[in-house]
Amino acid sequence: MTTISPALAARIDKAYFLWLTTVRADGMPQPTPIWFVYENGTFLLYSKPDAQKVKNIRQNPKVALSFGEDHEGEEFFVIMGEAAVDETAPRSIDLPAYQTKYGKGIIDIDFTPESLAETFSLPIRITPTQIREQ
Repeated sequence: MTTISPALAARIDKAYFLWLTTVRADGMPQPTPIWFVYENGTFLLYSKPDAQKVKNIRQNPKVALSFGEDHEGEEFFVIMGEAAVDETAPRSIDLPAYQTKYGKGIIDIDFTPESLAETFSLPIRITPTQIREQ
């Protein structure tokens, strides 16, 4: 596991979403915006169990998380990592940090915390292995 600096952790904490890139079986990269919680040096996200990104992760756990902070593309970070289903993670509705961060967003997309937890029920944890930042 790669250690994330306090400065990068602060940038991560400010990000509302990240881009998760997985790779399909045919080799095509698949970027997807995700909601996440950064905790204990890892990233926790929730997915629909039948989503393409889950199929991709099951066949190739190597992923990338990326975020651009400015319009010129000069402030960014990319975190490469290993993704895995985390059966020990709490449901999103039972994770206060997730509810605090996304409570309004959940309502804005016409879900309730309960319906979101039911629909996006598969917890995925990403452990960083390499970092590139500017």
